[in-house]
Amino acid sequence: MKSYNLSHLRELEAESIYVIREVAAQFEKPALLFSGGKDSIVMLHLARKAFWPARLPFPLVHIDTGHNFDETIAFRDRLVEKIGARLIVGSVQESIDSGRATEEKGFNASRNALQTVTLLDTIEEHKFDAAMGGARRDEEKARAKERFFSHRDEFGQWDPKNQRPELWNLFNGKKLIGEHFRVFPISNWTEMDVWQYILLENIDLPSLYFSHEREVIKRDGMWLAASEYLNLKDTEEVERKVVRFRTIGDMTCTGAVESPASTLQDIISEVAASRITERGGRADDKRSEAAMEDRKKAGYF
Repeated sequence: MKSYNLSHLRELEAESIYVIREVAAQFEKPALLFSGGKDSIVMLHLARKAFWPARLPFPLVHIDTGHNFDETIAFRDRLVEKIGARLIVGSVQESIDSGRATEEKGFNASRNALQTVTLLDTIEEHKFDAAMGGARRDEEKARAKERFFSHRDEFGQWDPKNQRPELWNLFNGKKLIGEHFRVFPISNWTEMDVWQYILLENIDLPSLYFSHEREVIKRDGMWLAASEYLNLKDTEEVERKVVRFRTIGDMTCTGAVESPASTLQDIISEVAASRITERGGRADDKRSEAAMEDRKKAGYF
């Protein structure tokens, strides 16, 4: 008798597809949060596998800060058109214009945290009862506390001390009216798993992830992309560097790394040798020791 063994990537894939199918089975109106970054792209790839050959039974939701990289938005629109998905865009600019969110001022102003208001408004407007995200436990200590099915109260807030047990892949999606769940199907993946899976499945990515020449400024040990959204200090100068991005978010807080990695194989080798965490280049996580947890308690991704 032949033995049947799965590689660790295929085991992770099977687990994630199981979670995504549980979401479709347990909730009435789920959505997939899609930022155009590698994790949400892998999530979308897994969701398409989960329901293939049928179309996705839920829409994609992108919370657009208005300060995103042009490459990210162009990639998002091409991918959505290619697969025929339904895309809902929540606009941070509209939240600011309506008085629901307040634009930050100063050199470190960013719209990243303002996404919480727009995200919660979008969830409420469309009555989503489950929002799947591409967060992973290895990214950041607050995300390590999340369960696969993470409960949010009627205000969209997260209580890390009040989570439901998850035994033997039993997920409890029961909720009261007005509450919803955040679901993280790739929680058990690492950054390396994601890159190896992208290589295995030949998944297309935005060009930002690969080495390219770009105008950047050095701030607090990070290379930030020069843009009209970044307020420059008198001591800061725009330089041209060969860089790439390990994460993709708002331009004002997403740091680049100097890198010659131009292929997936190069990136995997680089990540394996790196001694800096993936989110070590995110200015939004450096605002305080508990910056991510504070944002998540308020309703962030």
